[in-house]
Amino acid sequence: MAIDEAVLLARTRNLVPNTIRLYRWNPSAVSVGRFQDVQKEVRLEHCIADSVDVVRRITGGGTVYHDANDEITYSIVARKQDLGTQDINEVYNKIYAGFARGVEILGVKADFNRGNEKACPNLSVKGRKISGSAQAHKKGVVLQHGTLLLEVNFNKMFRLLRVPWANTTKQVVSVAKKKITSLEIELGRRVDINDVTEAFTKGFETALNIQLETRRLSTFESGLSVRLQRAKYNTEDWTTLGKSEL
Repeated sequence: MAIDEAVLLARTRNLVPNTIRLYRWNPSAVSVGRFQDVQKEVRLEHCIADSVDVVRRITGGGTVYHDANDEITYSIVARKQDLGTQDINEVYNKIYAGFARGVEILGVKADFNRGNEKACPNLSVKGRKISGSAQAHKKGVVLQHGTLLLEVNFNKMFRLLRVPWANTTKQVVSVAKKKITSLEIELGRRVDINDVTEAFTKGFETALNIQLETRRLSTFESGLSVRLQRAKYNTEDWTTLGKSEL
């Protein structure tokens, strides 16, 4: 999360180009939205017992469980002017067009949902969510990051997340299976992570009419991400209270 913010800040200063990142979480983690209450959203005792990290994002949206093996996360930082729109929903739509094209290359037809007051825009397959995303905006630059579920372990997910209306994990899992899906569920087989990366690359290039170049983080981004990690993302003030001087 510190790297995502560092890339965003670097782009606002024109130090780096528009950037797409694909990454995975190690160890597994739960991320909470910018304005969420960790105590109400996360079973912290279970996270500790299962060695699952907890981190607060600078983006909005809901709480997400990121499995080290069963998910890939994408992050896009771009000037909204380069995307041709200032409208938040249209930004989601344009970015998700690349995402949807990548999923299609893998063999799954997905649809963009514009979202509502309770849910951020997302990508679904036959009415079940396969990808959720959230945004942060700064000086005309958008950071949108989100997930693609390669597989989903519902029992593990809801052992870690609190669902106020549910009396038991079994109850929430039963409902979740009707609302959430994954690539493996849709394809009936495990998908190689390299195939996913290649499909996303082609999908974004086609949908956004761009040519991607592989680069490492700049010295500025690397240094800033380390400072943000130490002074912000690793602190209880930020994780628990959402407070930071950075």
